[in-house]
Amino acid sequence: MYESTNPRSTNSQFTNPQSPVSLAGVFPPIPTPFDGKGNIDLEALTENLERWNEYDLAGYVVMGSNGEAVLCSEEEKASVWETARKVIPPGKLLIAGTGAESTSGTITLTRRAAEAGADVALAVTPHYFGGLMTSEALVRHYEVLAHASPIPVMIYNVPKFTGVDMDAGAIARAGQHPNIIGLKETGGNIAKMADIVRLAEPGFQMIAGSAAFFFAGLAVGAVGGILALANIAPAQSIEIHRLFQAGRWDEAAELQRQILPVNAAVTARFGISGLKAALEMLGYRGGLVRMPLLELGEEDRRTLRDVLVEGGVL
Repeated sequence: MYESTNPRSTNSQFTNPQSPVSLAGVFPPIPTPFDGKGNIDLEALTENLERWNEYDLAGYVVMGSNGEAVLCSEEEKASVWETARKVIPPGKLLIAGTGAESTSGTITLTRRAAEAGADVALAVTPHYFGGLMTSEALVRHYEVLAHASPIPVMIYNVPKFTGVDMDAGAIARAGQHPNIIGLKETGGNIAKMADIVRLAEPGFQMIAGSAAFFFAGLAVGAVGGILALANIAPAQSIEIHRLFQAGRWDEAAELQRQILPVNAAVTARFGISGLKAALEMLGYRGGLVRMPLLELGEEDRRTLRDVLVEGGVL
């Protein structure tokens, strides 16, 4: 049996910890800054995290989709996790994106993340073999991963990128494993999200995977959000969650409506290059994207700036 080398791990014996990790709150899936030579800029990463730490964020997703994880090597991922761990204070979670196409590859990355100090592993659904990724295959994948992982595991369902949409029943079945503590659901199907909460075991934590449906997700049982928007508008993202928790739903819904254009600009419209450009406009160090992604053109940058100003972010 694999023994955890991470002193922060709450689950080295593969059983529910006495105090389960709480996923409540707002987590930005942070971008990975690259320099002009295409190398990861760890100094820029550190500066960004130090600034984000000033906000009441619950933690960070490091090396997820917005982190361009699929374009990075295992060694690069490890260097980013290790650097982030030094900067992220103990009160904030480090959720590491550790998904790979094979179960064994995901286990290897998850153990590496645990050694680097990650608190939770976020594993995207395998998807290369498309239709063969049945509910049975996915449930088995996550069960084997969870049993081998020295840290708690989250399922990451993102059909926009993978073409695989893990159904509510399969998510609930996988969530019965004591080391699978939650889900990042990015499909945006609110009825499905409600069904996941209905079917899942008590204590299984669902996270809304986009600010586009953050309020709606909270309304059907999500405990928090992993939101690209939180990189550039952490205060607004946190406020939606706070207002909802306080029962001030009209105010939360109004703020949700206000941030929709900004969120769309740094997700579906301009993507990661738009998110990094927005960070630069706000004084963060966004850095370059890694090829084959392309930098944002000047016309799009002007449009993005107008959206940020109109949305009250810039």
